Amino acid sequence: MVTIPSIDRNSPAAESIFTVHPPVSYANVLNRGLASIEPLTRAALYLSLAVIYFWFGGMKFTDYEAQGLVPLVSNSPVLSWFYDILSVRDFSTFLGFIEVSIGLLVLAGLVRPLAGVLGGLLSAGLFVTTLSFMASTPGVFEPTLGFPAITVAPGQFLLKDLGLLAISLWIATDAARQLRAQ
Repeated sequence: MVTIPSIDRNSPAAESIFTVHPPVSYANVLNRGLASIEPLTRAALYLSLAVIYFWFGGMKFTDYEAQGLVPLVSNSPVLSWFYDILSVRDFSTFLGFIEVSIGLLVLAGLVRPLAGVLGGLLSAGLFVTTLSFMASTPGVFEPTLGFPAITVAPGQFLLKDLGLLAISLWIATDAARQLRAQ
């Protein structure tokens, strides 16, 4: 016959066996996980928008990109007047400086919230402008498929700016929140 030794419930070894632990709160685990990745996702949004501006802005210094802007800008009631005072290349170069500058402001927003607010707002303004091209540029909508079908270029090319507008506004808001907390 086997005898089972008695366990002293007050011993340190038995304490972990007999202690009632509260149930795991999945909401708390989720909140801790989200809190740990939030700074990474925040930085990723700032950095990705800055990279887009550096890349797109850098391309504005090429003749290839300058010529690609002509159908968009020349049909825009908001921007077409620029071609009356600047050449196609000069306007593209001007826009390149603006875009690279916005990228720098957005990037600086990671450590200087005021720069982030300014960069986010300027970026939002630029994307509102480019989204307005959807109404003024011929060939945006695909008439053979009916509304709301849009062409790959320029339609879908311009529509992506809706997401970039949202990121811009989020950055402006996030940076303003950081600025207010200082």
